Amino acid sequence: MARLIAVVAESRPAFVEALQRAWDVGDAVAPVDPRLPPPAADAVLDTLAPEVVVDAEGETHARAGARPVEADDALVVATSGTTGAPRAVVLTHQAVAAAARAASAALGVDPGSDLWLACLPLAHVGGLSVVTRALITGTPLRLLHRFDPEAVEVEARQGATLVALVPAALARVDVSRFRRVLVGGSAVPADLPANVVATYGMTETAGGVVHDGRPLAGVEVREAGGELHLRGPMLLRSYRDGTDPRGAGGWFATGDAGSVDADGTVQVRGRLAEVIVTGGEKVWPAPVEDVLGRHPGVAEVGVAGRPDPEWGQRVVAWVVPADPASPPDLGELRTWAKQWLPAYAAPRQLVVVEHLARTALGKLRRDLLGRG
Repeated sequence: MARLIAVVAESRPAFVEALQRAWDVGDAVAPVDPRLPPPAADAVLDTLAPEVVVDAEGETHARAGARPVEADDALVVATSGTTGAPRAVVLTHQAVAAAARAASAALGVDPGSDLWLACLPLAHVGGLSVVTRALITGTPLRLLHRFDPEAVEVEARQGATLVALVPAALARVDVSRFRRVLVGGSAVPADLPANVVATYGMTETAGGVVHDGRPLAGVEVREAGGELHLRGPMLLRSYRDGTDPRGAGGWFATGDAGSVDADGTVQVRGRLAEVIVTGGEKVWPAPVEDVLGRHPGVAEVGVAGRPDPEWGQRVVAWVVPADPASPPDLGELRTWAKQWLPAYAAPRQLVVVEHLARTALGKLRRDLLGRG
């Protein structure tokens, strides 16, 4: 019976080797973000339900509560490490291969002359899909342990031809030496260099399936009630809890607002839900509110995203202080939040307010934050 192996996804060759070994024996792999603090990592592992966990040192640990995977499952990828109840996407080998081959064909990848550089976190589909494209197409791969602008440019000078970045990273790197640069994950600048490709996709599609507004081969996109729906061979099999989000005819409702022009060009306008996409990372407001609400200087708190020229969106906290004469400052709240949440989920802006709008049942009116 196929097992799920959770591997702490340090961006090093050891992770790629562990992935390939698991696939060779018919097991599936769940990458775990090494940046997660223990409470968040435990929540993710509870959702993933792996049989074993391979830590950053390569040590293997059995884990209680394991659930098997199906024979063709290749990856189980958590959609977020910041929620109290994260979801996990199950991708089959066929889906991963379809995504890799379609993207590689669109980019004109030649394994004999191209070289992928992986510099984004491998626990997220943007970085992980660089690895899977390289493995499936036999294209050489180099990995950076963490994103560093100077190191990225050095790799380009030394022969790397392909790279995936988020917009905040793109702004810090001279990408002119790369043959193709994929950019996605948050608001993509309108004026991009000729070698940069704006991508749209998600974990449920095994990565970007729309390049510069054009669906990849085999991908169908439609607009239904202002929401984008996708269909294609790279879609997930299900979520880890067994639920299948695909509707009639195999269409997947993305939760993104957008439209499809008469010529087939896809326009993406943004999330319909409340998720904050900051620097390519997804942050849900509720768990951030939960953590900040435990700070002794906070009486009430509401969190939402606001446009940011560098990060796409920034996490903003509206706080009613416990003592109006001595409210907490931003640095104090960021330090507090990072004890339980990844650094990217900590607020980048603090707004001190006298009260927060709520419904009659006491639910926060997040849509009214910053108004009035």
